[in-house]
Amino acid sequence: MTEKILILDFGSQYTQLIARAVREANVFCEIIPFQQEFDAGDAALKGVILSGSPCSVNEDHAPTIDVNKIIKYVPILGICYGAQLMAKQFGGRVDKSNKREYGRAKIIVTTQNELVDEQISGTQVWMSHSDSITALPPGFELLGRTESIPIAAFRNTLGNANAQYGIQFHPEVYHTAQGKHILRNFLLNICHCSGDWTPALFVQETIENIKKELGNSHVIMALSGGVDSTVAATLIHKAIGNNLQGIFVDNGLLRKDEYEQVLNTYRQLALNVKGVDAKDLFYSRLKGEQDPEKKRKIIGKTFIDVFQDEAQKNKEATYLGQGTIYPDVIESVSVHGPSVTIKSHHNVGGLPASMHLKLLEPLRFLFKDEVRKVGLELGIPESMIHRHPFPGPGLAIRILGDISAEKVHLLQLADAIFIQALKDHQLYDKTWQAGAILLPVKSVGVMGDERTYEFTIALRAVTSVDGMTADWAHLPYDFLAEVSNKIINEVRGINRVVYDISSKPPATIEWE
Repeated sequence: MTEKILILDFGSQYTQLIARAVREANVFCEIIPFQQEFDAGDAALKGVILSGSPCSVNEDHAPTIDVNKIIKYVPILGICYGAQLMAKQFGGRVDKSNKREYGRAKIIVTTQNELVDEQISGTQVWMSHSDSITALPPGFELLGRTESIPIAAFRNTLGNANAQYGIQFHPEVYHTAQGKHILRNFLLNICHCSGDWTPALFVQETIENIKKELGNSHVIMALSGGVDSTVAATLIHKAIGNNLQGIFVDNGLLRKDEYEQVLNTYRQLALNVKGVDAKDLFYSRLKGEQDPEKKRKIIGKTFIDVFQDEAQKNKEATYLGQGTIYPDVIESVSVHGPSVTIKSHHNVGGLPASMHLKLLEPLRFLFKDEVRKVGLELGIPESMIHRHPFPGPGLAIRILGDISAEKVHLLQLADAIFIQALKDHQLYDKTWQAGAILLPVKSVGVMGDERTYEFTIALRAVTSVDGMTADWAHLPYDFLAEVSNKIINEVRGINRVVYDISSKPPATIEWE
């Protein structure tokens, strides 16, 4: 039985960072909305963390939970809003700060303890709050303060069965120098977690669970060649062998030679995968369409049609495998309801009702970096594990305007030159995502004695941790000059190359 920590989300922008820090300590955790019911007496549950929030605990309809019900069973740590909620609920005071406290501060530990020890005192912490705890509840003990706030850390000493701690700052962010040490103290010293949740353990438990759940059942699964679907399929295959039928659809919008390369990798992994060439169908349905959202929907609908046609040939399948990962799950059940749709292909899609298949998502509790670690544990080639992310609609959203086979061919050639150059110059692994974009702009050029009027390519490369934010990659000028020269010389139809130096936000990584 895997031990776990629950993180109750009150809407903080940092909640996922808490989960990442807990996972880095080799402790499994889940994020759930604060209002979701859970069993505090679950034998696997070792502790609960209350997140921050953009709300004030003094608002009429502030989000709340009954802390007493939790500390009957497990230790609890309140972070920022979570600390203020506990203080108010037990009879303390939380007031509006004289000024919004945001940014760096130094913590002064007033009482050495299991959470904030001598390693913490005098180090930098990160504040982000407009309310402050001005009086602790009776029986609560001050553990630390800063120059600007009198109560930065505290604990309950009322003799409850389990420890109760609160900190006014954010240990989960990079700017809190010893933040991960504080969280590890809570996990290991207070919750007594064993810290043995590793990729190897995840693989072992997941394969056993799939075997137990599926028995001799059959699974059908769409594979994209990306990390998530490949790792998910490999896990399922190790559990049920060729009872997994993979389908890899060539929508005509893949990168240069990708269809053949991916199928070859799947053969090396001994996966039971069928390739389906549907290029012409996708091109015919996309013909003349320029609106980005409509292009995505056409691609999504066409993919479902092709996949269903293939799935109906497998009469034995009762499960649909998917490579859903944890950020998708979190965003679809957020505190304030489903996330706003920025682009339709980013959101978790539902099953077509007509398929009547049960869902199998072995990666639904993993972050992207954890998926990669599991993939390496499974023996999947590093070249596939460390591939840059690639959008679901493929090159369709890197071709601005209408789609044609000719434009796809142009973009594939230019993109291949760019990506290979990044690899040749040891820059590929230093960027999080890179690609070329074909612009619906023609400009005048001169090649030899001839005047040309050809397309423009934009190069895009970003650095990021998880794609939520991204900075444009500061690639060397000599490198960009080399790539530009090669694309213009080798790809007939392109006579101008530009480099995108926009960050996210305000721009997005993809152009459409």
